[in-house]
Amino acid sequence: MSSPTPKKRSKSKHISYSPSSSSKSSLSTIIEPPQSLFPSKGEFLRLVTVLAIASAVALSCNFFAAFFTSTSTSKPFCNSNLDPTGSFSDSCEPCPSYGECYEGKMECIYGYRRHGNLCIEDRNINETAKKLSEWVEAGLCEAYAQVMCYGTGTFWVRENDIWNDLDEHKLMQNVGSDNTTYVHTKRRAMETIAKLLETRTNLHGLQEFKCPDALAEYYKPLTCRIRELVSKYALIIVPVCAALIGCAVLFWKVRQRRYLSSRAEELYNQVCDMLEENALRSKSVDGGGESWVVASWLRDHLLLPRERKDPRLWKNVEELVQDDSRVDRYPKLVKGESKVVWEWQVEGSLSSAGRRKKERVEVKSDEGINTNVNQSGQSSKAEPKALIF
Repeated sequence: MSSPTPKKRSKSKHISYSPSSSSKSSLSTIIEPPQSLFPSKGEFLRLVTVLAIASAVALSCNFFAAFFTSTSTSKPFCNSNLDPTGSFSDSCEPCPSYGECYEGKMECIYGYRRHGNLCIEDRNINETAKKLSEWVEAGLCEAYAQVMCYGTGTFWVRENDIWNDLDEHKLMQNVGSDNTTYVHTKRRAMETIAKLLETRTNLHGLQEFKCPDALAEYYKPLTCRIRELVSKYALIIVPVCAALIGCAVLFWKVRQRRYLSSRAEELYNQVCDMLEENALRSKSVDGGGESWVVASWLRDHLLLPRERKDPRLWKNVEELVQDDSRVDRYPKLVKGESKVVWEWQVEGSLSSAGRRKKERVEVKSDEGINTNVNQSGQSSKAEPKALIF
């Protein structure tokens, strides 16, 4: 008997399911928002524009509503003679400064104009009063500065005098013919002056004005300030100026002395040359004339006209000639007058001009020798040396 063949079992295919992959897909669907949730760039700009227009309209409506409401329900003004702390002040507006209120109405006093519920000063009157006060201040301060500098003049001025002086100013002519405006402008100027200047009451009960000391300092003239500065720092300025003047004089004297010394040496050399040439000419075969020369003639011949006014220059030349043994100085009667003459006495010696020429030649020869030595040294350095084995 043959054994039955075993039947093969059919293996069922199971789909593998991972819990981790499913959770990730579900989370990604939850976290990522849809693309239609946020507006685009154009929609966002339109939204901002709409919100701005709506805000502007709302603010405008609120402002006009508040304005018309306050206008329609504004409180009347309290009378000027009513105490603002009383019980009736809650039902009315207090009367502002510089205003007159009666039966709920308010009017500003002269010189002021209404601005809402306030009274502000008229600009034209204020500017005119300010210029008038500056003019009075300048006049009083200049007068007081003269008193402080020179001790002459008056510095206390009565109020009545200033009041009358304001009429002479050209600005008061531009105020107009209205007497009320004219008087108010002057009164406003006097109020400003009283705030700027010092005041006192004299023995007659009249008010007087004076420029403050600190303000008068700015009105002092320049000469007065210089004089005060010198007197204040005299102990410092005088020694400094004396030292500067002393240094300047010392520098000028040293410079003048050096100039006289160099100029005297130059003239001395010229004198020696002229004396030597004159002596050689007089002793030549066909020469003539005297071997001596009058010293005063040499002086007038060599010195410039402006140099003759300073006797120190020729005196230095005479001292140099006196120290020179080659020149003989002696008096001689020339044309009936006694003159001091100079004469070259050395015969056959090296002349001063020849000596100076020889010195120049020696200097040039020394320079030429030094130049040749330097050139030969440079050529020897350039030539290669022979090698010695």
